[in-house]
Amino acid sequence: MKRLLVSAQAVLLAASLTAPLYSFADDSPIRGNIRVVIGSKSTGGDTYQASSIITQALAKKLDKNIKVDAVGFSAAYQALKRVPNGSTIMIFHDQAYLGELYGKKGYDNPFDNFIVGQTFATNPGNGYLVPKNSPYKNMAEVLDAAGNGKQVRVAIQPGGVSEIGYTAMKNAVRLAHPGQEENVVALNTGSQSDKNQALFDGLADVINGSVQANEQYTRLPADDQKAMNFLWLTAKGSTLEQAHEEGLGETSREQLLSFANPAVEVPMSADQNFTFDKEFFFIYNKKTDPKVIAYIDKALTEVFADGEVQEELKKSFFIPNFRTAADSQSYLKAKRDQYSSIITALQK
Repeated sequence: MKRLLVSAQAVLLAASLTAPLYSFADDSPIRGNIRVVIGSKSTGGDTYQASSIITQALAKKLDKNIKVDAVGFSAAYQALKRVPNGSTIMIFHDQAYLGELYGKKGYDNPFDNFIVGQTFATNPGNGYLVPKNSPYKNMAEVLDAAGNGKQVRVAIQPGGVSEIGYTAMKNAVRLAHPGQEENVVALNTGSQSDKNQALFDGLADVINGSVQANEQYTRLPADDQKAMNFLWLTAKGSTLEQAHEEGLGETSREQLLSFANPAVEVPMSADQNFTFDKEFFFIYNKKTDPKVIAYIDKALTEVFADGEVQEELKKSFFIPNFRTAADSQSYLKAKRDQYSSIITALQK
């Protein structure tokens, strides 16, 4: 009898080892492959990089092919509007709602016209730079110069994360020197390479950039036309502290923290400094079945529970930042309202 029992157990164990494991694909409400459109046309920028990392992990978890298409925000929104079944999803960052707040053409309110989904990463490297031979050695000198009548030209890409930092500069000058904020002047450009070129050509005094894209230029000798220095990183110090100690390139986390709040102060109000974490999140068609969003919620929860994607994000200087769709919607709506107040104050 014992031999029969042991034999039966062995058969059951062998069957369990050879039985197929559970696959998300078995219960998928999404048929076929998934296309992820992103709000950037660049395959070398942070949006494409962050999207590639998360979609590779998601594709493995879902056992599906997922393709990232860098089509730009306008084409991405149009593609998303055409496909409500979840086979087309969008990834973008805060520009999705900032563009609408700034009244830029082509930007819809994502909370009204789409379904804002899960956050998954923060880029703590969004910042502002000057030439190494600039007369401005810190942000206080930039703000004081504008407050005392000196025009400061800031190269930005209108309607997004570039512009919100520029707006913060104008607001800080307005608080300390009412009426002088117009001395902070926007030089509207396009891609990061356009902003860099404006600095190389002497057309801009300050440019928006990032640790990922611009750290290499900060290593150049001061007599090089392309040499730059960071003045300000908009991320919270508490966000930057989560990065690896070695930072990025030849710039350590400790050095990067010296460019962020509280080491650098850009007043937002009488008792609060401005900070801004650039965050990446999913966006869905307004008519997407709730089962699709719940399905992605579950998959991403498991992806982050596995722990591998966090390390991949940090290797590329992104901070893991997962929220389920419901939590993300509440969080990003509150964030939108907070920064709307600054934009509104300067438009009066």
